[in-house]
Amino acid sequence: MTDGIDQTDQTEAAARQRASEELFGGQELSTAQSRELQDMIGSLSDLAHEGTSVGDLKIANTALAEMAEAFRVFRPYRHVRKVTMFGSARTKPDDPIYLLARDLAAKMAAADWMVVTGAGPGIMAAGLEGAGRDHAFGVNIRLPFEGDANPFIAQDPKLVEMRYFFTRKLMLIKESHAYVVLPGGFGTQDESFELLTLLQTGKAEPAPVVMVETPGGTYWHSWLRFVQEAAIDAGWVSPEDQALFKVTNTLEEACDEILGFYRIYHSIRWVGDLLVLRLQVQPSKAEVADLNRRFADIVVRGNIRTAGPFPPERNDHPELPRLALRFDRFHYARLRQLIDAVNECTG
Repeated sequence: MTDGIDQTDQTEAAARQRASEELFGGQELSTAQSRELQDMIGSLSDLAHEGTSVGDLKIANTALAEMAEAFRVFRPYRHVRKVTMFGSARTKPDDPIYLLARDLAAKMAAADWMVVTGAGPGIMAAGLEGAGRDHAFGVNIRLPFEGDANPFIAQDPKLVEMRYFFTRKLMLIKESHAYVVLPGGFGTQDESFELLTLLQTGKAEPAPVVMVETPGGTYWHSWLRFVQEAAIDAGWVSPEDQALFKVTNTLEEACDEILGFYRIYHSIRWVGDLLVLRLQVQPSKAEVADLNRRFADIVVRGNIRTAGPFPPERNDHPELPRLALRFDRFHYARLRQLIDAVNECTG
């Protein structure tokens, strides 16, 4: 029986290899790319063998097609920092919150950032109006009551149309390096809590999240009070998780939070069991010692140390100095606090 199963596995693996060669033989693919594409062919085979319904096949096909199109649109701009803005589609152009969103986007564009929104009306339009077309991305959802993309991104090659909320949300989060959330309804709250969950669990890379509204506004302060009294005080959210976001009522503080996050810190990746932080400036020995003293609780073995690029990083910003640690893969809010501390270093 085992020999029969092994033979079947070998036959299917050979079939995937042949299909990959026929489909992608003319493409220059790395070993890793070829492996992932063969696994995708295997997933298609599984769908066929399991008698997947037409409805389920349509969902899988549409989702993959939407992601492929979004990857194509964003790919040429992966080297550019981006901020995604969330907020209500119902916000009117004369609302002070709309004006705040527009001005914040303009300030980020002036700092050579690009702005990503859901391409609809309200805050989504404000963000793209402020950014200007050259700095704007839209990820639109096809809804009967919102219709076409707003005029600040319509017909632009940097506009992606989506059918599903989950693929749209994936792109709004995956492609950005910072997030601004303005007051909104269920959709905005959904985006906010999912984003914070992804950061809290390490499913998204560390990034600044700013909840912002106009001076004197109480929307986010009321939200924060709810989180504190109903979730943190009950023990369902850790107090340090508040490090994952910032609540503010000023444009200047919102921009400072985003830009300050990347003052020293550049990016992050795993190399084996090491978490590697790429930096703009190498911290001094005294600063590294201080980091070890303050953040020993999230290091499972060894200590936080300076490092050069590791072999898997040979094409991944090899010019940047690094810190490496064996992170516990659990306390991601503390990791955010570590990044904040790194950004205070002077070298």
